[in-house]
Order: sequence, then C-alpha cells, then structure tokens
Amino acid sequence: MVEAYILITSAIGKVRGVSEKIEGLENVKSVRIVTGPFDLVALVESEDLSTLTNTVVVGIREIDGVVDTNTAIVVE
Repeated sequence: MVEAYILITSAIGKVRGVSEKIEGLENVKSVRIVTGPFDLVALVESEDLSTLTNTVVVGIREIDGVVDTNTAIVVE
C-alpha cells in the first residue's frame, strides 16, 4: 500500500469545484480545503506507486482548475 498527500494549487474561484471532482476519484480517501501556500490537500491510498502516479497525473492534474500539484509520499 502506498499513501501520499497531494498538495494542490487551484485557479482563483475554482477551489470548491476542484475539491468536489477530486473527491470523486478512485483511491482518494479525503480532500480538505486549506489555507497557506496550497489550496487543497488530498490523501491518496493505492496498491502501488504506478497507480498512485496515475491518480495524480491522469486524475487530479487533468481537472479543470488545477494549476499545480506537489506529492508527498508517506514513508513512515
């Protein structure tokens, strides 16, 4: 099992819509709108690194309104 926190920057005015779309993706366990340098934090759990990568690159990054992502893989 691979776990990661995805730190997401969204376009202005699109945070709630992006959050709702991310919540609907497979392997996404939770999404929170936050303050600070990022707009959202998503917790993703997947069977392997390839599936995690696919969730981020094909799932999250393709959502209209997502400007940037930063992935922090849980190591311990």
